[in-house]
Amino acid sequence: MGTMSKVFPVRSRQPRTAFVLSGGGNQGVAQVGMLRALLERQILPDVVIGTSVGALNGAVVAADPVLSRVDHLEQVWEELTTDRVFPGGALRRAWNLLRRDDHLIGNEGLREMIDQSDLPDRFEQLVVPMRVVSTDLMSGQELVFAAGPLRPTLLASAALPGIYPPMRLGGHVLVDGAIVNLVPISHALAGPIDRIFVLDVSDPLTDRPIRSPLDVVLRSVAISREQRFDLELQWVPPEVELVVLPAPDDDRDFFDFSGARALMDQAMVLAHRALDDHELRPDRQRIRRWWKRLFD
Repeated sequence: MGTMSKVFPVRSRQPRTAFVLSGGGNQGVAQVGMLRALLERQILPDVVIGTSVGALNGAVVAADPVLSRVDHLEQVWEELTTDRVFPGGALRRAWNLLRRDDHLIGNEGLREMIDQSDLPDRFEQLVVPMRVVSTDLMSGQELVFAAGPLRPTLLASAALPGIYPPMRLGGHVLVDGAIVNLVPISHALAGPIDRIFVLDVSDPLTDRPIRSPLDVVLRSVAISREQRFDLELQWVPPEVELVVLPAPDDDRDFFDFSGARALMDQAMVLAHRALDDHELRPDRQRIRRWWKRLFD
C-alpha cells in the first residue's frame, strides 16, 4: 500500500465521484439497494473501491454503471441460498477440518456468483476503474489491485480465512480484504476526487453472544473495523464531500441468505432518504457522522 497524500478536488461541472463498498458477508445484499438509489439519481461513479462482498457488488456496477446491471445483481442475490454459497454442508466441513486443510468450504459458490454476474476477464475491460482490496496472508500487508485478471482477484478479496481457501496470485497468498480494511475509504483518494459515497454494510461492535468459531472471526473483524474506520475518516480532506449511506437492520445469521428482496428494498428507501437529507443539509450529514463516531 502506498503512502497516502491529501488530494484536492478538481472543480468541474460534474464532480468526480467514488463509490466505496465495504465488506459484510450476506449483509452485502443491502448494497444492491443503495446502488439502485444512487443510479436512479444519476449519481455515477468515476471510480469504484471494494473489499470482500463489496468488491463483488462493486465490480458489477464498474462493468457498466446502468440500472439494468443493478437489475441483474438483484436477481443474483435473490437466487443465492446457503447451500450455493457454502456448498457441501456440515459433513464436508467436518471432513476438511479432519484433513487439516486450510479451509472448511470450497469457493465454488463464490465462483458461481461471479460467473452469474457477467463480468469481464480483466480490470482493464471495466467501464469504470476499480480498486479491489485483499490481504496478504503471509505478511499481513494490505494489497490493492487495479489491473490484471479480475475474477481471481474478486475471489481473493472475499476469501474469509479459515472458511474459504486462500488464493495464490502474483506470488502472494491472498485472503479477505476486510481483515485489514473493511471500509476502504482512503483508496478513493488515490486520484483527484470531489465526493465519496460509502456503502457500509459492515457489522458494528455489539454485545451479540459468541456461539461459534465463525462468530469469533467476525468479532475480530469488527474490532479491526472500529479502529481502522476512524483512521480512514481522518484521511478524508474537508474539501472532499463524504456521504455514508445507512444499512437496514439485519439480524440474520451469517449463513442465512433469505429475505434478499425485502433488504434490498429497505436499503434503497434508506439511501434515498439519506441522499435527500444530504442535499438539504450537506454539511450537517458529515458533522452528524463525526459526532456519532465520538460518542458510540
